[in-house]
Amino acid sequence: MTSAITITETAAEHIKNMLAKNGNAIGLKLGTETHGCSGLGYTVDYVEEASEGDELVEDKGVKVFVDRKALLFLLGTVMDWEDTMFSTGFKFSNPNEKGRCGCGESFHV
Repeated sequence: MTSAITITETAAEHIKNMLAKNGNAIGLKLGTETHGCSGLGYTVDYVEEASEGDELVEDKGVKVFVDRKALLFLLGTVMDWEDTMFSTGFKFSNPNEKGRCGCGESFHV
């Protein structure tokens, strides 16, 4: 079975570091929320207890739970970590995106 999302090695290493600093978390939760001028933004939160219905992606030694309400928007997404002079954070390559706002903070499907 194919995973809902793909986690890169760089993202997995950063997730491991984040979880090591938060002793109660068992993984991260990836979702979407209404945000910005294009409609949706990505959310990443710590997970202390799995929620029924969320899709578990366990890869490269980390657990990422995909919010069941956002699953259709996120199928096929690649979750990466970017650390550049201008940007630091998770970067998402989502094949479902039809467009992004000018500042890159939100997207629509």
